[in-house]
Amino acid sequence: MAEGPTITTIAERAGVSIASVSRVLNGLPTREETVRRVLAAADELGYVPNAVARSLKSRRTLQVAFAMADIGNPVYVAMIRQIQPVLKAAGYRLVLHSTDADVAEEIDVLRSLGERYADGMIMSPLRVTDDHLKAITAARAPVVIIGSVPEGTPVDNVRADSGTGVRLALDHLYALGRRRIGFVDGPLDTVPGAARLAAYRDALHALGLPYDEDLVEIGDFYRTDGAAAAARLLRRAGDVDALMCANDLIALGAYDVLRRAGRRIPADVAVVGMDDTDLAAVAWPALTSVCLGSAERGRAAAELLLDRLRDRERPPRVVMVPPRLVTRASTEGGP
Repeated sequence: MAEGPTITTIAERAGVSIASVSRVLNGLPTREETVRRVLAAADELGYVPNAVARSLKSRRTLQVAFAMADIGNPVYVAMIRQIQPVLKAAGYRLVLHSTDADVAEEIDVLRSLGERYADGMIMSPLRVTDDHLKAITAARAPVVIIGSVPEGTPVDNVRADSGTGVRLALDHLYALGRRRIGFVDGPLDTVPGAARLAAYRDALHALGLPYDEDLVEIGDFYRTDGAAAAARLLRRAGDVDALMCANDLIALGAYDVLRRAGRRIPADVAVVGMDDTDLAAVAWPALTSVCLGSAERGRAAAELLLDRLRDRERPPRVVMVPPRLVTRASTEGGP
């Protein structure tokens, strides 16, 4: 296979020295006539600069990575839609990693920053382990975490206040007269799963309602797993008059189960989700959901990373995005 054009062949075509070609291609000051001849020769020969070699010299790739659990989840799609334009405006490309919430893969992605394929990383892990914290601290490039990390972790961090979000949802259901409020959660070894169950218990206590283990079921943050968990809950405690779901995908799975059981939404069972994804508005009936500011969190993370790339020495910052309840037909609370 024939070799592609090199700075040597460009120098021969342009009639200048190899050093002159190198100066032009690296943007160093050079006579205007030399620049014109070198660029014309490079264009004629179809020369494409070696991005890897260039990044080794400059120590910059102009790429930022975003590692998320599931690229198909609308939450992450909403984040990407905000992260990408912020980075693009600053001259960076976005590289995506879908880790399937696999801890080992997330650790590997963090360690791979040492290979200089990206200038920084935004990560949104469902689980935050000691290995995560070690890898974040040792990372060879700046990292911003979307999600909660232990206090004092030396990393820029964007958080959602899901605890307050759960309280907003239960206050809403209580105001509608619902008293047997079931909860379908994701895995308890994840940050959101543990936080949302704790918030559910606290909200019940604040409302004077008892915590009943029969009204709680654990699944995963996917529609099919949510449906299976909701079915188990309904078989065990069929008299529920409301379901609080730990995300919108679980809530849509619960919709499927309730319909098969002949339970009307919201007349028999009111349903609330979390995340307020695009799916919530187009569901039938439209789903009441707690907005956790996915878009705002994505934009804030991108801005924090750009600030960190400009100033590596500044103290880590924490940004908290407040929740809000978006009421719709699934609880009779919306227009």
